[in-house]
Amino acid sequence: MLSLQLIRDHPDVVREALQRRHAQAPLDELIEVDRLWRQYTHQVETIRSERNALSKEIGQLSRLINDPQVDVRERRRAQHRRDDLVARSSFLSQQLEGLEAQLKEAEARLHQLLLQLPNIPHPRVPLGEGEKDNLVVRQWGDPPSFTYTPRPHWELAEHLGIIDFQAGVKLSGSHFYVLRGAGARLQRALISWMLDFHTARGYKEVYPPALVRGECMWKGGWLPTFAEFMYRDAEEDLWLLPTAEVALTNLHRDEILSPGSLPIYYVAYTPCFRREKFTAGREVRGIKRVHQFDKVELYKFVEPERSQEELEALVEDACAVLRALGIPHRVVLLCTGELGFSAAMTYDIEAWAPGSGEWLEVSSCSNCTDFQARRANIRFRREKGARPEFVHTLNGSGLALPRTMIALLENYQQADGAVIVPAPLRPYLAGQEVITPDDDRPLAP
Repeated sequence: MLSLQLIRDHPDVVREALQRRHAQAPLDELIEVDRLWRQYTHQVETIRSERNALSKEIGQLSRLINDPQVDVRERRRAQHRRDDLVARSSFLSQQLEGLEAQLKEAEARLHQLLLQLPNIPHPRVPLGEGEKDNLVVRQWGDPPSFTYTPRPHWELAEHLGIIDFQAGVKLSGSHFYVLRGAGARLQRALISWMLDFHTARGYKEVYPPALVRGECMWKGGWLPTFAEFMYRDAEEDLWLLPTAEVALTNLHRDEILSPGSLPIYYVAYTPCFRREKFTAGREVRGIKRVHQFDKVELYKFVEPERSQEELEALVEDACAVLRALGIPHRVVLLCTGELGFSAAMTYDIEAWAPGSGEWLEVSSCSNCTDFQARRANIRFRREKGARPEFVHTLNGSGLALPRTMIALLENYQQADGAVIVPAPLRPYLAGQEVITPDDDRPLAP
């Protein structure tokens, strides 16, 4: 959420930022509602002040009227004066009741409108409308060369018997799948290894619930913008996580973090659930785009002046996973038109998938500045007794499993359809070095 004071003091800055993002946001309505809210606030405070003064004077007159030592004529004058003041106070109360209703309505609408404004892009974010305007900033590793035409992962999976697409449809419908044998073990190995990898780099592991209250979605910036893409239990207003980012943002909701507690680094594995409408074709073959997927998420709470430095470090932590696996990848700086709602700056990390012949996003690392912290009311103190400030939050996948699995299978495939297991994963697979079609068997302990 943007600072209301920023919008009041620099509306042109906010308007220009929205234009850079190509965002349709109700800024003009917000400015008008804010003007009305301040007007009603002033009127309410003025009337309350007058009514309080009247109440005080009425009390003084009442004591005068009830004092037998006061002259009768003086007491009559006091009675008349008190009657006039009581009538005025009654009129003000009626007027106040209407104004308070208008103030409450304006306040609610103002809050609704604030929640619809996206974050302001960082000055380093390139201008642009879509994917073609994103900027590739660096690449690691050369795409492997093959003496044969590399197979896409869905063909490899069928050959190896590790992904059952028909069973996924049978159980849950299109864009679900079942991992079998070595496929299930490989995914479990990736999750465990990535969690260990990141905890060794200073992240604290968290395992949150997969269902969170609607309030968490609002505070994390996922509602109202992304409501149509998420699964919800309407009866209890519980939402399935679209990403662990939602839960991790809310871990410190409505808290003031103590001096010296920052930075805080979290890593969390969760299943993730997203509703999407898919079209037929190669674009959605295999497990590239599905409704349920596993992901290891990285999250940071940091001091404001460190957030850009922490973003670069976050990208490095995600890229380090791909380097350790030996998977070619590149880092892409998103343009203004591609930024997520809460992000001020985002790098996508894309892994090369030779069988599919494309770069696949396996991580999206974002600096959300104080945007999420304002929504979730997460603050910190620099020292004891200091005024609380909003933290900056950052998030990124470390990594998303389906596409990391795709890149692994396609980069490490062999001519006979077998797949080499990258060295870091072998201890998590009881030393297994190669996945072959006959691997649907338990590994020796």
